[in-house]
Amino acid sequence: MLAQMAKTILPAPTYRRLRAWHNRPAGVRWGSLRRLNPVSRVFGYDRGTPIDRYYIDQFLNEHRQDIRGRVLEIAEPIYTRRFGDDRVTQADVLHTQPGDPQATLVGDLTTGQGIPRDAFDCIILTQTLGFIFDVPQALRGVAQALKPGGVALATCAGISQISRYDMDRWGDFWRFTSRAAERLFTQAFAPGLPGQVQVQTYGNVLAATAFLQGLACHELTPTELNTRDRDYELLLGIRAVRATGDVHD
Repeated sequence: MLAQMAKTILPAPTYRRLRAWHNRPAGVRWGSLRRLNPVSRVFGYDRGTPIDRYYIDQFLNEHRQDIRGRVLEIAEPIYTRRFGDDRVTQADVLHTQPGDPQATLVGDLTTGQGIPRDAFDCIILTQTLGFIFDVPQALRGVAQALKPGGVALATCAGISQISRYDMDRWGDFWRFTSRAAERLFTQAFAPGLPGQVQVQTYGNVLAATAFLQGLACHELTPTELNTRDRDYELLLGIRAVRATGDVHD
């Protein structure tokens, strides 16, 4: 009734401005996030467990039964030990450069040099592909290193700050979407064979905002972390099975 009275009494331009003001979106309370520098520049490691690591653990735990037999992991065998239980018969660690005492293999996924073919039951590839420029060739290398029927468990950043450490040394090249990951892995692992590649997404706008600011996972509630919004893919988890046929060079 009040709106109708105002429309009758007020001049039309004044009424339109008043109505627009009344219907305006509620203001956002930025609080301590209205800042030009993030809360943490090291992904939240200085505050606790980073949000993307929460999702990586979730993904690998969901697929822990795939971590079995001979397993290859990049840089260090953290996830092989955490999720492999008693199913792992041999744990290998890949480095691109010699000198690391944890490395059992020194090689390059993009060339295949130093990496045996048809050798692994599982390859764990967490947060690695963003730092490799030739991703399609690296994925072909992963597929060739797996035994037929072997499984790659990979995670990729969808929304993330730059990793300055990596950028200044060898490069931080890519962020991925679920559509891109599905095409890349399917081309490398099982072209023309649907169902060999499964992509899961994790995150939402709040989790993404918190991650970019460098908050740790304990600073969000379980509901805030576990709600998934397909338009805010903070992290991708990919399970890819090598087809039983030949993998082309």
